[in-house]
Amino acid sequence: MTITSDERPSGPAQAARVALGAIPMLVTRLRRDPPPEQVALALLVLLAAVATLAGATWSASVFPPVFMALPLLLGGLVLQRRAFRQLAVVVGGCLAFDLVDVGVARARPGSLVVVLVTGIVAYEFARSREETGLGGLRGDSVLVELKRRLDLQGDLPPLPAPWCAEVVVKPAGGGPFAGDFVVSSLTDDRRFEVALVDVSGKGVEAGTRALLLSGALGGLLGAELPQDYLPAANSYLMRQDWEEGFATAVHLTVDLESGEYTLGSAGHPPVAHFDAGSGRWGLDQAHGPALGLLADAQYSSTTGVLRPGDALLLYTDGLVEVPGRDLEVGIDKLLGEAERLVTGGFEGGGVLLVDRVAAGSSDDRGLVLIWRSHQ
Repeated sequence: MTITSDERPSGPAQAARVALGAIPMLVTRLRRDPPPEQVALALLVLLAAVATLAGATWSASVFPPVFMALPLLLGGLVLQRRAFRQLAVVVGGCLAFDLVDVGVARARPGSLVVVLVTGIVAYEFARSREETGLGGLRGDSVLVELKRRLDLQGDLPPLPAPWCAEVVVKPAGGGPFAGDFVVSSLTDDRRFEVALVDVSGKGVEAGTRALLLSGALGGLLGAELPQDYLPAANSYLMRQDWEEGFATAVHLTVDLESGEYTLGSAGHPPVAHFDAGSGRWGLDQAHGPALGLLADAQYSSTTGVLRPGDALLLYTDGLVEVPGRDLEVGIDKLLGEAERLVTGGFEGGGVLLVDRVAAGSSDDRGLVLIWRSHQ
């Protein structure tokens, strides 16, 4: 439907629509490049004063008292507590002026409650950021950088033909942070190492632990013999002295020339091995306690050979574990879906397996699929 010039909103209604449309752009700009705090305080005070005067002299319907929630909300994003309290005093004065202007009898209690609740929430937001030492919007920047680094850590190095690998990590509930992560290295185009780790906890807490561990465990790749990797990782976690902090892990080393591999596990579900000769998936039996529980933990390792057409599937328990169901049932379901990859090829199989086996899981899900093609 075409709107004629006579039907287009004009006057106060048009001004209100333009103001509301500018709010998302303003918030986005503040997130990317917040102004200095004193400048921000001055601008927010000016916004509150102009809105109050405009409501008194022009239209109280366009700039009602509830409009004072906007400078408070923006203040919670860019101000620390001291500056926010100064802004709150100004906003309180503007509200008092509005009450005198419209009359106490005509005032809307609901509007005052909205402004009050917004002020309390915004102040708590400013307080939490200031207590972390990240006033303003820098806290969001830190979280974004944390997620970016975790994503980069999970990138696998390009492997020479005929080797291929895929990695999939999906946080619980579709959140931004996962306790599952992957670290890998490729030495002299021959020795490929990868570790899939599942850190206890979920959300930001698990994400911060994962970031710390990914740097440390990634540094151990190539620096330790395959059989010494998990003991070294366990020693590192024991030194952290985390309360209820532990991790499960599976470590794989592959010689890309011969196809020989070594597997070690620390409390992790068994690795699945596809043997192209028999056309069947089997389970590797490497085992050991989770990292960070026992100072003198012992870890066994197993060896094998990946021949043309073979594949290895590493995964975390979020992919196969469901409360009230045996773990073996989840593993059988995973292997059943993995059977369907054999005829169509393994490429893109990592995402398919996660989506088919545990699309709605309430736990983090991590998977690494590596295979040796026939070419």
